[in-house]
Amino acid sequence: MKNYDLITPEGTRDLLFGECAVRRDIESRLLGLFIGCGYSEMITPGLEFYDVFNLNSSYFPQENMYKLTDNKGRLLVMRPDSTMPIARVVATRLKDAMLPLRLCYDQTVYRPEPALKGRSDEISQAGIELIGSPLRTADLEVISMAAEALSSFGLTYSLELGHIGIFKCLVSHLGVTEHDKETIRKLIETKNFPALNDMLDSIGNNTVTTALKKLPALFGGEEVFDKAAQLMPIDGIKEVLDELREIYCEASEICGENGTITVDLGLVNKTDYYTGLIIKGYLQGHGDEVISGGRYDRLISEFGYDVPAVGFGVNVNGIEKAMAKNVQTKTANGADAVVFAADGCRVAAFKEAQRLRAQGLIVENALSDDLDTVREYAKEKKIAKVVIVNGESKEVEE
Repeated sequence: MKNYDLITPEGTRDLLFGECAVRRDIESRLLGLFIGCGYSEMITPGLEFYDVFNLNSSYFPQENMYKLTDNKGRLLVMRPDSTMPIARVVATRLKDAMLPLRLCYDQTVYRPEPALKGRSDEISQAGIELIGSPLRTADLEVISMAAEALSSFGLTYSLELGHIGIFKCLVSHLGVTEHDKETIRKLIETKNFPALNDMLDSIGNNTVTTALKKLPALFGGEEVFDKAAQLMPIDGIKEVLDELREIYCEASEICGENGTITVDLGLVNKTDYYTGLIIKGYLQGHGDEVISGGRYDRLISEFGYDVPAVGFGVNVNGIEKAMAKNVQTKTANGADAVVFAADGCRVAAFKEAQRLRAQGLIVENALSDDLDTVREYAKEKKIAKVVIVNGESKEVEE
C-alpha cells in the first residue's frame, strides 16, 4: 500500500515564509478596506451540515463538495462557499438585527476542481455581504468596494458588470426544459459559440435564439446597450437594460479612473443564485476572475428570512498569482538582532531580548554557546546586530 505522508493532497500546497507574508498582506489590505467601510467581520465553521447547501435550489451539486460524517452519522461538508453559511447565520442569530447588515469575512473554502486545471481546491477567500437593502445605492457600494479592492494592489484591473435578468427573460420565451436552459447557460458562460449555435439551431430560428447566439459577444462600453436593445425587442428586456445601464454609468464615474469598467451581457453564472447584478473582477497577469459576486435577493429566504442581499468574494489565491507575476515578491520579515548570552547570563540575555522586542524589534535568542558561530549565523541570515550580554554589561556588534 502506497504511503502519502510526504506530499499534500491534489489541489493543496504548503506556503513558506515569503508566501505567507504575501498572503497575510493581501488579507490585511482587504479586511482593512472592508472594516473601514463599516463592515463587521464574522467567521463561520469550516465544517457545515450538508443540509445548509442542499436547499431547494441546487447551488452546489454534491459532487462539488468534500463530504464526511460526524460521530452521529450525520453528513457534513467542508465549507465550499462563504455566502450560504452567512445566510444561515443571518436567518437565525441575526434575524432581529437592524438592517442593513454589513458583514465581511476572511476564511478558507474547499471545492474539488477538475484535474489539470491548475486551480486550488483550498481557496483563501475574503468578501463582503450587504444584507437588507434592495436599493441601487447598495449595488453601487458593492461595485465601488470591488474596484477599490482591486486597485489596492497596484495592478491594472478590469471590472465587468452584467445582469442575470437578461438571460432569464430570454430563455423564458424558449419553451425548453430546465436541463436545456442550464446547457445553454453553460455554453454562453464559456463563450462556446459553435456548440451554442448548434443547440439553438435545433430549437428554432427566431428573435430569442438569435439574441442568445449573440449574447456572449455583447460586451464593451455603453454602446452595448443600444446594440442589445435593437437585438432584443422582447417584453421585459428594456427594463433590465435600463437598470444595468444606469448602474454602469454611475459606477464608471465613481471608480473608473484606475481601471477599466465594462458591461458584459454574457455573464450568466448561477442563474438560481443570482437575481440581478453580476460582478466579475480581473487583475493583470491572471486569466481567471479574482472577484465574483452580485445580487442574490432570494437566497436568504431559503433559510426562512426573506431579505435582499448583494456582495462579492475575493479569491486571495488568484491575487497571489497575479502579484507573483507583476510585483517583486515580498519576503518574510527577518530578525533585527540576535542576543548572545555569555556564561551564566542566560536569564539576563532573555530579559534583554524581551526589552528589545518591546521596542518593536524582531529579536532572536542565540542557540549556540560559541560567539563566533553566532556571528557567522547572523551574517548568513543578514541580521544586522549581535547583542552580547555578559553580566551587567552589554555590547552591540553591527
